[in-house]
Amino acid sequence: MASDNSAFAHGEWHPPGSSRSVASGLVEAGERLVASDETGAELAGGSLTAIEISPRVGRISRRVTFPDGSLFETNDNDAIDRFLSRKGRSGAGLVHWLERFHPRLVAFVVATILLGALIYRYALPALVEVAVAVTPPIVPRIMSASTLETMDRTLLGETKLDDARRGKIVDGFRRIAALSAAGEAAYTLNFREGGPIGPNAFALPDGTLIVTDELVELVGNDTEMIVGVLAHEIGHVEHEHSLRQIYRAAGVAALIMLIAGDIGSGAEDVLVEGGGLLALSHSRAAEAEADRHSVELMMKAGRDPTAIARFFELLETKLDDHSDTSIFSTHPGTPERRKAILELIAELRKG
Repeated sequence: MASDNSAFAHGEWHPPGSSRSVASGLVEAGERLVASDETGAELAGGSLTAIEISPRVGRISRRVTFPDGSLFETNDNDAIDRFLSRKGRSGAGLVHWLERFHPRLVAFVVATILLGALIYRYALPALVEVAVAVTPPIVPRIMSASTLETMDRTLLGETKLDDARRGKIVDGFRRIAALSAAGEAAYTLNFREGGPIGPNAFALPDGTLIVTDELVELVGNDTEMIVGVLAHEIGHVEHEHSLRQIYRAAGVAALIMLIAGDIGSGAEDVLVEGGGLLALSHSRAAEAEADRHSVELMMKAGRDPTAIARFFELLETKLDDHSDTSIFSTHPGTPERRKAILELIAELRKG
């Protein structure tokens, strides 16, 4: 006789070949496993090696089959698993493991990641080109105003350059802007203290150009170098690089929110505004195209076309900038780019 108080699982016992059920408990009695009724009387029992316990399959009742053919059923799967674990036996079958592992969910996540990668690699660039083609003029102006406002609020400060120094740069800028495809009226030059951005210059989609005080201080009295950098930025605008990058950043943010679901308004603001700032950096292909534009525009204006190459050399020597060093490194001063620019100048002069 076994005490019901020691039962570790409760359920129903069925005699051999009968549908009759008796409320009972499963009791561990030394090396034996016993099914006992409410009075503690043994209904069936046997050694663990002679008893068959069904593997766990989700929430389906477990069956304990005794040597005499009687059957004990219980929904207390966790209790059976704990008992088997104490005895050094696995309680969960493969099906239950797969159920807990949620293979369908894993497959869905993998499929979502692959779909997102395909959209990013193939669909997004195509959609960006379509968006650029159908964008009305007012949109780049709105985008640029919003981006500059965000940067003025979070990163940039008022310029501290004196009027004479700014005037010299503006004069050189106007001369090359007048020779651009859109003309001088299409561009506006702004001076700002760079703060965390440091020495830099960048262009917004509507032709708004920004030069930081730190860049002006870095080049010293070499105004030609700054003019070459501004010619490079005009190239970004004329080839619509900035507009493409903003659309691309917005597309990536939308893709992340589509996959991640509701990430909260704060996170959405970070994605959108951060995407706008990241859009100020360009691909190497876009940078090479803008480099060529700088050389061609400087030569057209009768100015020194090597100015942009000297700028990259300056970044290499003074800032040790030999590669993309940060998210704001929109003009990585690599030796390869400088070499390519000098080779382009030689090629154009021969032609």
